Amino acid sequence: MARLQDPRDDVVERFHPTSGQVTGWLTVVLAAVVVVAGLVYLGDGFPDWVIGAALLVGVLAWAAMLRPALWVTREHLVMRNLAETVHIRLAAVEELAVRQVLAVRAADRRWVSTVVGRSWRKAVTTRSGPSGETAPRDEMPYADFVENRLHELVGDARTAAGVRAGSQEQLALPDAVRRERAWLPLGLVALSALVLVVALLV
Repeated sequence: MARLQDPRDDVVERFHPTSGQVTGWLTVVLAAVVVVAGLVYLGDGFPDWVIGAALLVGVLAWAAMLRPALWVTREHLVMRNLAETVHIRLAAVEELAVRQVLAVRAADRRWVSTVVGRSWRKAVTTRSGPSGETAPRDEMPYADFVENRLHELVGDARTAAGVRAGSQEQLALPDAVRRERAWLPLGLVALSALVLVVALLV
C-alpha cells in the first residue's frame, strides 16, 4: 500500500535559479560529446583519461550547477545542494539574506544555497533584510523578490509558532533542521572519479 504524503511536505512555492544554468548545461553537453567521441574512437588511440576527465567534469557540473534547487513547503525551507538536502523549519530561521548566495541562519548554524544570488557588485550595495517593496514580481529583480518572499513566509511561520527571531523559544523549537545525504550525486562523483583514476593508471 502506498504511503500517503504528509500534507506539511506540500510545496508552497518554488524558486528558480538566478545563474549557472546555461553554463551548467553547456558543460554537461560538451562533456557528453567528449565521452561519446572518446568511446567511438577509443580503438584509434583516443586517450582513456580524457574520457574519464570529461565524465567527471560532466557529473560535477550536473551535481553542482543543475541539481541544486530551492523551495518552500508548508513548514520548511528546503535547500537541495550537491551533497545533501536540508530542510529548515521556517519558524526556526533566525535570519536570512541574499548576497552572492542565499545564506540562512538556523539552529545556530549557517546554511547556504547557490540557487539564488546577486552579482558581486549588487551584493555589496544591497542591504540585508526585507526591503518592504510592494512592486509586482516582474517589476523588481528576482533576487529581491525571493528575499522579500522568504522573509514574509518566515515571518508568518514565526507568528504562527509564537516565537521571535533569536529568542530562547525559537532556539528551543524541535526539529529545526533535518539533513538528507544525497547519495546519488555523491555516488556518481565517486564512480566517475574512480574511472578517471583507473584510466590514468592503466
